[in-house]
Amino acid sequence: MPETFSYFIAEIHSHTPLSAPMISPTISNPCNITPQHGAVSLNLMVLLAAIVCAFLCALGLNTMLQCVFQCANRVLTEPLQWIASRRLNSGLKKKEMVALPTSTYTHSASPSSPSNCAICLSEFYDGDMIRFLPNCNHPFHVDCIDKWLLSHSSCPTCRNFLKSNDSPYSLNILIS
Repeated sequence: MPETFSYFIAEIHSHTPLSAPMISPTISNPCNITPQHGAVSLNLMVLLAAIVCAFLCALGLNTMLQCVFQCANRVLTEPLQWIASRRLNSGLKKKEMVALPTSTYTHSASPSSPSNCAICLSEFYDGDMIRFLPNCNHPFHVDCIDKWLLSHSSCPTCRNFLKSNDSPYSLNILIS
């Protein structure tokens, strides 16, 4: 009789509907589950990628903030420097320009004296009106240097300033 009973139980289990839950004959303990090696390496790779990404974002943010602070510092300090340098090289007044010495060019045999105007690049001819700048003695055509000096207060050849903050009376001596 026990054989027929086990046969009967086996028949019942073979004809169970699909929606009925099947009871597994083995008992599993969820505390002793050991993950597979592939799952561990995938988790480590994701964690490592997140750490590298966070590091790169922090580095980029740091670089961006340094740039912002440097630009802000330049915006606050450079306008004052630019204004000061612009005032220094802002050009001469007509009264100061006319006071600069002029002379008539005569061809000299001295090879050390320049024989052309550094502004228009044409040669000086006998009878040309030329103007010598006081600090450096560079000669220029009067028309050329006057146009230059309306917007600049430096020599076009050597960039020496005709007026400076250190000696505000340099051109006043020539005028008086």
